Amino acid sequence: MGALSQFFSHLYTITLIFFTLLILEIVILVRSIAGLNPNSSKRVITTTQYLKLIEQKNPTTCYTQKLRRVRPEATECSVCLSEFEEGDKIRELKCKHTFHQDCLDRWLQQYWATCPLCRTKVLSDDVVASYHRLRNQVQYDGSDEELIFLLSSLQGNSLHRFF
Repeated sequence: MGALSQFFSHLYTITLIFFTLLILEIVILVRSIAGLNPNSSKRVITTTQYLKLIEQKNPTTCYTQKLRRVRPEATECSVCLSEFEEGDKIRELKCKHTFHQDCLDRWLQQYWATCPLCRTKVLSDDVVASYHRLRNQVQYDGSDEELIFLLSSLQGNSLHRFF
């Protein structure tokens, strides 16, 4: 009787996992089909295109002593909190706040495209949403091995015997 109970327990577990994977695959398929709809107005912007748009709106300049004399308030990057040095690549936003190019670019890629200090928009909302849409698609690559590992860890590693 114990062997029969164990058999049905394993059968139940395998059936549950099968249907869970099936549902996940269907959801992924539906999401991918919805993303490929040619009538969709949602366009996707790559990281390179996103950085080019930032560069067009706020060109990079080189920090010099002359700039320090003209704008004495722009002496340090508010993202990394270090002072500008001669030859550093900096980016001044329309709101007149100045940052290291790399610091600001990282900030604008991770968060909504606003000034780190005053939250003035650097790029339009639709451009930023298009960029983040691509990042969200890339975050899940559809790896079934990761899903099986996750499910097996939830079931106490008893699933590896079946796969």
